[in-house]
Formats: sequence, structure tokens, C-alpha cells
Amino acid sequence: MNDDQKVTALFQKYLDLMATDDEKQEFLDYVEDPAYAELIQQLISVAYELQEEPAELSDPAKARVLQYIFKETETTATPAKVIRLWPRIAAAAAIIVGFSFGAYFILHKQTSEQQVAKLDRNDIAPGHNQATLTLANGQKIVLTKGLIGQLAKQNQTIINASQNNIVYQTNVPSAGQVVYNTLSTAIGEQSPYPLVLADGTKVWLNAASSITFPVAFNGKERLVNITGEAYFEVTHNESQPFRVKTETQTVEDLGTRFDINSYTDEPVVKTTLVDGEVRIQAYSPGKDISSSIKLKPGEQAQLGADQFQVQPVNATRITAWKDGNFRFQNDDIQTIMRQLARWYNIEVRYQGTPPKDKFSGRISRKSPISAVLHMMELTNHVHFKIEGRRVTVIQ
Repeated sequence: MNDDQKVTALFQKYLDLMATDDEKQEFLDYVEDPAYAELIQQLISVAYELQEEPAELSDPAKARVLQYIFKETETTATPAKVIRLWPRIAAAAAIIVGFSFGAYFILHKQTSEQQVAKLDRNDIAPGHNQATLTLANGQKIVLTKGLIGQLAKQNQTIINASQNNIVYQTNVPSAGQVVYNTLSTAIGEQSPYPLVLADGTKVWLNAASSITFPVAFNGKERLVNITGEAYFEVTHNESQPFRVKTETQTVEDLGTRFDINSYTDEPVVKTTLVDGEVRIQAYSPGKDISSSIKLKPGEQAQLGADQFQVQPVNATRITAWKDGNFRFQNDDIQTIMRQLARWYNIEVRYQGTPPKDKFSGRISRKSPISAVLHMMELTNHVHFKIEGRRVTVIQ
């Protein structure tokens, strides 16, 4: 069996709900290889032509393929109607393909050409990989991919750049005053690689975010402060706890990978645990800590003005931004548009009452904004108008 035959067989197993975990991963590996993009698009196109709706599939097993592919995003109770951004079987398969731009037009050939052209004339490019490192003396270093070598030295700490990360290296504990640096991203930026702190902890920043940290950890704890959204892979040290502080909470690592979303324009602060364990202490500015909880992997703590609750989530979806994707799961239009505003640097306005429907789907953050808006317009429950950097949402 050659590779093309193997890809075809794996695709068929996906549709037949018979793929093992290893086979699913193997198929995803083929999907990520540009050499097989044309073949996979052809397979999806054929599946599209077989029927109009999943319920009309001749094989009852294949009729469940949407549930199979969407099983990560299924919910047991949704107060508002949930709209899948890919309503057909071929479009569902596009989730596996990562919604490549070429596949987009093959799969949705019934989209109004006039409507697409109207958006494309005013298209907006996606954000890019860049961050700014501000040293203790005020010096700013713009971080992009391709930096190599020593960037700076502060006390006994050397900051080195490689193709894959920015590393703080210290061999001798520093005495005296603690020196702090800040890594930040603007709207439309995302850190191009992880920041490796002096203890080996890795940090990624989403758009419009920042982390302030000491160049070396010499005290009884390792404390950093963040705004916006950051993903952590913490090097555990029980004798020197790692803590992340936001305006309303402190998250303590207990051997962990986790994500914190603390944007001020979001209704709640969300802490999502990927693996390990964290302890969260919530408080109000100027007041004593009011409550404390621990999270298990796959749980998310939501801290709002009048709530502090925990619920199970798909952690892979929450951290999709780090891997270059948007992944929506039963999200309302306001939640989605806040994400788009931070990544595409747009102003969002609403004409009339925003739709109450929920949306689910996945698309690359490398796509221009028209691809994301087209995808949602296919539901016929929402429409958009682009004028410069202003996007108007129309029900």
C-alpha cells in the first residue's frame, strides 16, 4: 500500500468511526504535510458530493461522523442554539484539515461570490509573531524569529536568543536589589517562541499581553505578574513555589501546565489546567484573599465580579492560540469578536441586537479576517461589513 492509498484508507476509517487513536494521529500527521494537501482536498470534495446532509448518508455509521469529529466540542446543555460553522459532512472533515484556505472554497462552493468579493476587497491581514522585551534600564528589544546570540546581560543573568526561544541563564545567585524585566505583546502580536525564565519555566504570550518577572529567582517564591493571556509550562520546585499574579487572583503551581486568560474586557478571569495541579487564591483589590481552590487537569476556574466556579473544559481548545489556531466551542458572537479584535487589530460594532446563537469551529490564525467572517456567514445567522479596520456585526 503506497502513501496515497494509506491516506485514503485512514480517511475512510475516520468517516466510518473506526479509526484508533494512533490512526487518527497518523492521519493528522498526513494532513499537516503540504505534499498531501491536494489528495485530502479531493477526498473531502468527493465526500461532499455524496450527499447534502449527514442524516442522508446511506451508511448509518457515517451519519454519526459529525458527532465523532465534534465529540470534543459536544455539550450536554446549551441554553442557546448551537450553530456548527461547517454544516455539511465535507465541511466537518475540514476541521481535520485545519481549514486550509484552498479547502475553504472547495468545500463551500455554494457561498455567494458577490458576498465573498465584497469582504475580500476590504480584507484585513492576521496578526504576526513578535514581542517586545523591556529590560530594567528601559532598553527595549523587539523579538522576532531568527534572533541568535546574546541579547543582554543583567547582573549575573545572561539573555540568549535562539531559533526556538529566549533563555535567561544565571549561574550565580545575585545579591541585593531584584531586577525585573517585562515581555509584552501589542494588539495583533503573539510571542514568536517561549520565554524561558531563569528557573527553566516556559511562558507563551497571546496578543495584547505581558509578563513582568525577575531576571533571577532568589527569594522564597518565584513570583511573576501577567496581564492578558499567557500559557505556562512550569519547572516545579516545592521549596520555591511558582506563583502567577493577576489583578484578582494568584495561581500557585503544583507541577503544572496551565493557561490564564485575564483580559480586562472579558467578563471573567479564566484559569485552565492542562496537566498537574494548581491552587488559585481569589481576592478583590485592596481586600484579603476571599477563597481558594485547586484544579484538576481539564478543569477551568472562572473568576468574575460575583462568581468563582470550576467547570470541565477541553483544554486543547483553550490553548489553541499557542499553536496558531482559533477554536470556538459554543461561543457567542461577542466572545468570538473580542478574540478577533485582539488578533486583527479591529474595532467591532454591532448593528441591532447581537445574535444569541452559539458558534463552534476551528480555523488558522494565519487566515485573513475574511476567511473567519465567511465561515460564520455560512450559517446565515450573522453577517459582517468591513470598513477600514472597523467590522460591523449584522444579525
